[in-house]
Amino acid sequence: MVKVKVNGVAKEYDDNITYGELAEEYKGICDYDIILARCGGKLMELNKRISQDCEVAFLDTSYDSGHKTYIRGVTLLMLKAFYDIAGESLKNIFVKHAISDSIYCETEGIELTEKLLLDVEERMHVLVEKDLPIGKRSIDTEDAISIFEDYGMHDKKELFEYRRVSKVNIYTLDGFEDYYYGYMPASTGILKYFSLQLYDKGFVINMPNRKTPDVLGGFKPQPKLFRTLQESSGWGKMAGADTVGALNKIISQGRAMDLVLVQEALQEKKIAKIAETIASDRSKKFIMIAGPSSSGKTSFSHRLSVQLQTFGIKPQLISLDNYFKDRKDTPKDENGNYDFECLGAIDTSLFNKDMVTMLNGGTAELPEFNFLKGEREYKGNFMKLGHDGIFVIEGIHGLNDALSYSLPKESKFKIYISALAQLNIDEHNRISTTDGRLIRRMVRDARTRGTDAAHTIAMWPSVRRGEDRYIFPFQEEADVMFNSSLIYELAVLKPYAEALLFGIPKDVPEYIEAKRFLKFLDYFIGINSQDIPKNSLLREFVGGSIFNV
Repeated sequence: MVKVKVNGVAKEYDDNITYGELAEEYKGICDYDIILARCGGKLMELNKRISQDCEVAFLDTSYDSGHKTYIRGVTLLMLKAFYDIAGESLKNIFVKHAISDSIYCETEGIELTEKLLLDVEERMHVLVEKDLPIGKRSIDTEDAISIFEDYGMHDKKELFEYRRVSKVNIYTLDGFEDYYYGYMPASTGILKYFSLQLYDKGFVINMPNRKTPDVLGGFKPQPKLFRTLQESSGWGKMAGADTVGALNKIISQGRAMDLVLVQEALQEKKIAKIAETIASDRSKKFIMIAGPSSSGKTSFSHRLSVQLQTFGIKPQLISLDNYFKDRKDTPKDENGNYDFECLGAIDTSLFNKDMVTMLNGGTAELPEFNFLKGEREYKGNFMKLGHDGIFVIEGIHGLNDALSYSLPKESKFKIYISALAQLNIDEHNRISTTDGRLIRRMVRDARTRGTDAAHTIAMWPSVRRGEDRYIFPFQEEADVMFNSSLIYELAVLKPYAEALLFGIPKDVPEYIEAKRFLKFLDYFIGINSQDIPKNSLLREFVGGSIFNV
């Protein structure tokens, strides 16, 4: 017998009970379908048996970990159904990008048609109705390499050729086998909400938002973001490093610096092209730069300014942070905390007054925000917009016209910047853009603020809420998008992040995320940061930049 405490109540159970069987008894305590359990600081799949006395909590599909598990489950379900319907003519399926609440995929070896997708979707629903178990077995890494070679999953084969672990967990659904980074559902019955839709050269799997995990919304195309993602994916293919295994191969062969130089040259070429576009229209006087946390906005602003000078333009940098309202006037959120990320935290009236003054040929004294005192200060920072001048303005609300309501539309050029992951782990396992940014932020916060990784992880949901409200709704309004991610960056960030993550103790809530990131970083062979160019965007995070970042 084992004693299990749930919701503060301890009961005894047979020692062969699974977490899933226990979840059936307590399913009423969650708002949505239970998909994982948490026990002793670890996440547990529901088909795992409880072997000792413990305290258990359940995670439904509205939790971040639960939602990711749901997405992995639907991905496996989709792959199984595709192979059932398309048969041997299907060579592979590549799970590529996240677009809002949808995942974009492309196929190899078959022609996608509306009828084929309808047949696959119908097959997926049949598999859900059968509530088939998703099995899990642990095999030797060498055996896994052979299996994936036989299946034609070459990216997975290459991935495991550089793994140090001796065992690999393989998931099975009705005879179809695959590998996934992360936990999986116990069976198909929970995977009720999805749809398939043709898009561009492939198709999208539509899934619920984790805030409403029992409601399936429609596909929301984001054409500018999609084009940027596809372009970045093309960069990876061109460099021969579109998966982690391919990147590791380049590093192991001593070709890392070649990749670094090519990637940096591609970014510089992109920045130069943006500068050329701006220079071709001298009516543009305000470059508005916005993007989510840890996108490298500050370094990008400096590098863009350098490129603008090659066209005879004289840029001046302005940070919207200096237009924060005094702390006593800052709005508060629903929890009574200062909401520094809402538009109301910015003195938009003062910002517009200063910008219009300078646009009309006048001089304005710009404020400097003292974050220690929580007040704006004036220290003689006078600015004027000369004939060849332009303002490079960086801040969270840059794309929102409610910020710059007094400025003529033709005077503004909007840039959205984000670190959009260019690598996949393998054919079927994406690297989350959000994960990449969080790793960047952990490294930077530790270096510049002395903040430990647990604190950065704990604050991340609040940061993400602000991005969802104030940045992502405006991203498609940008004139151009810039991807600040570098194919090689996670190999450089690896030793910095690992040292911080190993420092998170087991008895704090952030330990679960720390374990997940440590497993993720273990896929990569490291690259020494010493030879990274001093003007690289990555220097904003690891240090050593020539810019004041």
